[in-house]
Amino acid sequence: MKRGLFLTLLVVLLFSSCKSVDEIAYIHDATRDSAMAVSAEFSKGIQANDLLGIYVESLEQSSTIPFNQETNKIATTNTGVVLNPGGNAVSGYLVNADGDILFPVLGKIHVAGMTHNELKALIERRLVQEGHINDARVTVKLMNFKVCVLGDVTRPGWLNIEGERLTIFEALSMVGDLTIYGQRYNVTIVREENGQRIVGEVDLTSKDIFNSPYYYLHQNDVVYVEPNMRRKKLASRDPALISYISSGVSLVSTVFTSIYYMANTSRIIRQANSSNK
Repeated sequence: MKRGLFLTLLVVLLFSSCKSVDEIAYIHDATRDSAMAVSAEFSKGIQANDLLGIYVESLEQSSTIPFNQETNKIATTNTGVVLNPGGNAVSGYLVNADGDILFPVLGKIHVAGMTHNELKALIERRLVQEGHINDARVTVKLMNFKVCVLGDVTRPGWLNIEGERLTIFEALSMVGDLTIYGQRYNVTIVREENGQRIVGEVDLTSKDIFNSPYYYLHQNDVVYVEPNMRRKKLASRDPALISYISSGVSLVSTVFTSIYYMANTSRIIRQANSSNK
């Protein structure tokens, strides 16, 4: 009887602390060794407040000097290495609220909505057509790509990203992944795009996430992982009470274990004494 009671209590304790595998497993409904076409876009084009690094190169490096001063590009002339007087910090080109940048010599360029490749081609074409550089090669990159990850993750905070491609799984791995209490099936994404604030949602447990517009994160996205019901219930209780309950459960478990072993030992001794008689 005591043994049965002990086993029952143990099972209850174990199941009360367990979660369904489907609740914590990522993309559990995807068939392994399957292939899916990549359809999501990882960039929606240049937006206001983007900080762009634009570098102009040429075989005749002295011709690039006027176009690289704002980004601290080092150029070589016949007299040696020339560094622009702007200092050591790379400033870049901040896209203003109207979607424009002011580029050396070429003047104001409207860049909002363009991809980096489109801006690269535009600057190269103008440099050649206007007679500034015969073999202009331009590189455009985003210098202030950052996203914010909040909620039930191990290390919430801002992430500064090098490059332009970041998936939601990569972002979550950078903050130490979700805690066991984080909800996987309704992660919220807040995105600012074309003057609008959009609130979306993704399900990390479903393969449908690969077709979501939020699979690739964009500049200044905010990712929020909501706590599950168990975390919410715990948060509503007195932390000291939770500690007492946890200690009490441990104590009860220890007591029942001791009782079980004592009873079993007594039974073995009685059987031994009966055999000797």
